[in-house]
Amino acid sequence: MSLYQYKARGQRGDAIEGLMDANSSDAVAAQLLQSGLVPIDITPASDNKSSDISWEAWFPPKVVATDIIQFSRQMHSLMKTGVPILSALAGLAESTKNITLKTAIHDISLSLQSGHELATALSDHPKIFSLFYVSMIRIGETSGTLDAIFIQLSHYLERDEKTKKQIRSALRYPMFVIIAIGIAIFVINIFVIPEFAKMFSRYGAELPLATKILVGTSSFISNYWMIILGAIAAGVVWLKSYLKTADGLYRWDKLKLRLPLIGDIIYRATLARFTRLFAMSAKAGVPLITAITVVAKALDNTFVEKNILDMRTGIERGESMSHTALATGMFDSLVLQMLTVGEETGAVDELLKEVADYYDMEVEYDISRLSASIEPILTIAIGMIILVLALGVFLPMWGIANVALHKS
Repeated sequence: MSLYQYKARGQRGDAIEGLMDANSSDAVAAQLLQSGLVPIDITPASDNKSSDISWEAWFPPKVVATDIIQFSRQMHSLMKTGVPILSALAGLAESTKNITLKTAIHDISLSLQSGHELATALSDHPKIFSLFYVSMIRIGETSGTLDAIFIQLSHYLERDEKTKKQIRSALRYPMFVIIAIGIAIFVINIFVIPEFAKMFSRYGAELPLATKILVGTSSFISNYWMIILGAIAAGVVWLKSYLKTADGLYRWDKLKLRLPLIGDIIYRATLARFTRLFAMSAKAGVPLITAITVVAKALDNTFVEKNILDMRTGIERGESMSHTALATGMFDSLVLQMLTVGEETGAVDELLKEVADYYDMEVEYDISRLSASIEPILTIAIGMIILVLALGVFLPMWGIANVALHKS
């Protein structure tokens, strides 16, 4: 089979371009006609000038959340106005600037032309479309509400991306300060302290404990800096390898929820994601067991995922969702109360959506206070470092002055 580039007209007269894998140009024309498109021009892709090698062809960019948000919004708009799905995908493939997503959309179009469902075609690209995204699309195809599912997914992804950006923004300043302190300490130990140590040794003054610690640390770093860097590099490699294992990832995900300052924010954000995803699934009519399984794998936390899958086991035994949630010990009283009321009234999706909105507001408030909480800690740490450096340098200076006075 060969790759052909085609130009066609849709049912509304819109111009459509794309790529298709087929045995001949006649086969391409036949598939276009079956899809409701009128072929205008079909040429082998190898004859096209776009075959020139580009930087992006060698190093394709990653598909980020904003790309998927834009894709979801555009698909909602096109499908809502009645544009056939193949025509919508062909148009998006031409307008999308991200070459990786463009290639994926072409593959999805080919898969649809082969008779596969959209969810199945999306599942062939797990690095771009998550399990939850694919599952929601499958629900939309089954229920005939695909356009509504696309807009729901775009809203969810926008909210999730906003939370991540807020956390990164709040941590940016403290990280810059910590890096600057680290560089300053390294420079002082390598270049400054050794010069003072030579001066102290010439006068033979008794050095205070703070100075001995500084001189000893500086000497160790100066003599063994290559070994230190090698040990740090080896530690980073080992840590990355360990976090790729099931046990390492589970322990790290569990530890993240207990970190000072940011652990509670991560916990609330995880609860917000769980309640919102579960509310979306319940509203779309997803069976309870399926919803729990899909949502658990969409939380990006193996520790929370295990607890939620334990809920599934209890529900399969006939227990209520609120009872199984209580048994995990992971959910606070608000979620448990809403689950109980939701099961009694049959409005789990609406109540959990309210819980998700509440946690989103709590996370935003916590993030806004995060920088204010970190700044006093950084101030104290910087003050202690400056104090040690000052004591280590100025105390022996006074000792040297006394020695010089006695000699004179």
